[in-house]
Amino acid sequence: MQDYTDSSTSHTDSQTHTPPHSHTDTNSHTGTPLPMPVTEQQRDEIINASNLQKIYGDLTVLNIPSLQIQQGESFGLVGNNGAGKTTLFRLILDLIAASSGEVHIDGVSVAQRDEWKSKVGSFLDEGFLIDFLTPEEYFAFTAKVYNKSEGDISTFLESMKEFFNGEILGSGKLIRDLSKGNQKKTGIAAALISDPQILILDEPFTALDPTSQIRLKKMLNELKATRNMTMLISSHDLNHVTEVCDRIVVLEKGLVVNDICTSENTLKELELYFAV
Repeated sequence: MQDYTDSSTSHTDSQTHTPPHSHTDTNSHTGTPLPMPVTEQQRDEIINASNLQKIYGDLTVLNIPSLQIQQGESFGLVGNNGAGKTTLFRLILDLIAASSGEVHIDGVSVAQRDEWKSKVGSFLDEGFLIDFLTPEEYFAFTAKVYNKSEGDISTFLESMKEFFNGEILGSGKLIRDLSKGNQKKTGIAAALISDPQILILDEPFTALDPTSQIRLKKMLNELKATRNMTMLISSHDLNHVTEVCDRIVVLEKGLVVNDICTSENTLKELELYFAV
């Protein structure tokens, strides 16, 4: 693959998430360092990963020295199989332990803590589902976990009608008996029941039919526009991720090889990169 850096859009240039360097101020009477002022950028930061590594034996599957995601940002993650996309999401969600480093959500370390969990909705794979329930039972269970009322869940399911397309509710089927695409719809909907600040979806377009893919893109863009929801979305489909995300990180063998703001040229740039 070719070396892929676009200095006009990269998040490694002066317009990006890296705060400017400055000297350390000290108290004139005691000589002790004063607290650094919180920048506007740091105030809006919702996810921060630092010195994050995941190592299995002699294999380093993820190595991210620093990564920040801002409140309301739609963050796309792309890379070939084995690049580390799902590993990164599992570390953010504290589903696996980091070999070193840490992740903070809204200033709170995720490791073995619960304070951040009410702010996050996620669906990575079918393992998130309780497949011996019907979709209705699963939605009711999830709503109860987040202290949602019956009225809340009714209103929510009504808002999902177009996305469900008459295929999820009222069938009497258990989740395990649904098609892969309808299982995915069920999981995505459940991730949204709590009205989270942060939504994390791993390959959400896979297994969906073309109509459902279009409706999902529309729904995600509406959530971004109306609720300022922070979204982390991985995908092998470069078209979809460039249409939904305003920032895209490229992972290769566990490393961030590019971090760009989405523009009209991004799809072509990504296609050129992965074609090599």
